[in-house]
Amino acid sequence: MAKFNVMDLFAGVGGLSFGFSKINEFNIVAANEIETDISKAYELNHPGVKMLNCDIGDLTEEKLQETLAGKHVDVLVGGPPCQSYSTLGKRQMDARANLFMQYKRVLQILKPKVFVFENVSGLLSMDKGRLFPKIRAEFEEIGYSLKHKLLNAVDYGVPQQRERVILVGMLGENNFEYPEPTHGEGPGLKPYVTLREAIGDLPVLKSGCSDDRYGGPANNEFLKFVRASGGKHLEEHDAPNNGEHLIRIMQALKDGQSKDDLPEDIRPKSGYGNTYAKLWWDKPSTTITRNFACPSSSRCIHPRDSRAMSIREGARLQSFPDDYKFYGSDGMKRLEIGNAVPPLLSVAIAKQMVKALEKK
Repeated sequence: MAKFNVMDLFAGVGGLSFGFSKINEFNIVAANEIETDISKAYELNHPGVKMLNCDIGDLTEEKLQETLAGKHVDVLVGGPPCQSYSTLGKRQMDARANLFMQYKRVLQILKPKVFVFENVSGLLSMDKGRLFPKIRAEFEEIGYSLKHKLLNAVDYGVPQQRERVILVGMLGENNFEYPEPTHGEGPGLKPYVTLREAIGDLPVLKSGCSDDRYGGPANNEFLKFVRASGGKHLEEHDAPNNGEHLIRIMQALKDGQSKDDLPEDIRPKSGYGNTYAKLWWDKPSTTITRNFACPSSSRCIHPRDSRAMSIREGARLQSFPDDYKFYGSDGMKRLEIGNAVPPLLSVAIAKQMVKALEKK
């Protein structure tokens, strides 16, 4: 059976590509990413994929034909940068907010059987709720029948609450069925993956310290997944170095507490209710961003060690395997992680896509 060819737009480090790369029926033939360091990170993890490191506006029909060398793209995946849509940002209708039109333009050139367009939940309420119907109308205009659903990565074994709008378009009848949750609190579901289960095997660290040794065995399903490569040494497990006052703040917090629970003499005068806040050891993480190593940002303080999170821990909370590579400065690596589609969510989507395509 011939494989289905996949192209990934706005590819980032390849979180969405991950799921498709793990299923034999798919062959990722090309990817596009504008940021050079991020494109290099993608190439480290997907060396067989042709990377187009350029603005999506530079993907002309000629350039795409040259890159694909006669291959037809069956599945187009990707989502424009989410900063314009995020409820944490300024939510401006700027050039980035209209990048879906570039996605549409590439769709018109490639004419894939199906596409997956993903983005943050804030996309649904952007521009007073007017933007998402406009996006749907643009894609329907070129012949795609659409389905969309808000999926939460935590329901698919990711140790993090992370909602994403998944819009699927198909030429002809849309027979895609969204993956059913595998984790949760209902009958027949596995329990949510907690921080303790996701990062409890990593060694205890103090602020400013590092360790490349595992602190315990892979004793649960999630750890067996992220440690499947069998490596003996950790990479990127370095705790950011914070000042004495911030360390005192972090040590004063109990599990799940925030700045409002601090003694008045050390309580920060600025910040929102979930800043300077500890995560819960026995719950999944809240949504992480590129600022997951910054305690004055949204909730991200390590509940056991009372410190800022390491790059490896951020990657774990997104469900990246321990042998997944990131590239550039530490700030760039955190951006790569914070903006990614969680690999375990992409696996769930890709499995359902195989079923839909095989029915056709």
